[in-house]
Amino acid sequence: MRKFTFELNESVTRTEIRFTNRFGIELAGDFYLPKDAGDKKLPALVIGGPFGAVKEQASGRYANEMASLGFAALAFDGSYTGESGGTPRNVAAPDINTEDFMAAVDGIGLQSNVDRERIGVIGVCGWGSIALNAVSIDKRVKAIATVSMVGVAAGFAGLPLEQRTQLLEALSQQRWADLDSGTFAPMADQLPTELPENTDMETKETVEFYRTPRGFHENSILSNGRWNATMPFSFMSTSVMNYIDEISPRPTLFIAGEQAFSKPLSETAYEKAKEPKELVIIPDAWHSTLYDNMEKIPFDKLKQFFAENLI
Repeated sequence: MRKFTFELNESVTRTEIRFTNRFGIELAGDFYLPKDAGDKKLPALVIGGPFGAVKEQASGRYANEMASLGFAALAFDGSYTGESGGTPRNVAAPDINTEDFMAAVDGIGLQSNVDRERIGVIGVCGWGSIALNAVSIDKRVKAIATVSMVGVAAGFAGLPLEQRTQLLEALSQQRWADLDSGTFAPMADQLPTELPENTDMETKETVEFYRTPRGFHENSILSNGRWNATMPFSFMSTSVMNYIDEISPRPTLFIAGEQAFSKPLSETAYEKAKEPKELVIIPDAWHSTLYDNMEKIPFDKLKQFFAENLI
């Protein structure tokens, strides 16, 4: 039996679906639908993230809740992760993951209860910037919201030249090591194995989400694995969000925690985006708070935003 980090809402059904991106990789998704949908055509949401998570964690939680509020919703695993296909495993790449979001729009658009003219997107954490990238070019999407957005490519782009060069030298040598060993080496663990008493709340919340019963899932890279060591190559050679201004005139909603390390990234993206746009800051919330804290995640705001714009 599959394990989820949340309970299925009693007013919602969940169905496993599969769809293929244009790179030929089969993606795994969970389709959530209100039980009383009947044969109605509903507004629909495609939901991805966080970076390193799987659909049984935060994205599924969001899909479950939004379905209880009257939307059809799809949570999915990106290529090379979770139950989706692709080898080697535990890889992310901005171009492929951008296509994953667009393929998920394909996948949800094939469901009989979905109105193809009313599709929106929610991107969480690193999938927030990927979602913005996808929506800037996929004109089928009518509205987008990001939550605790992180720009992985922007983080690498911001490295000083000397540090960037050193990292690329190490990654380049890692390719030889992988070839010689016949396997793809994993990256160093991104989360601490122990939390000292003085651990900051940001780190504490993230570790609690991925490594404790609060949010642990065996298929999640940050819960139970490590990224492929050479994964950063793609993010260091491909820019993301270059065309964020082309999302307009479709509306964009940015949601960030007041205490989150990622808040400045949402603020910067908000400044780059054109109207209509909105930035919502959640008081006393950290980055990972908005993964699963039902008292802090502004589902009422998300419902209002998409109800007004998926028309």
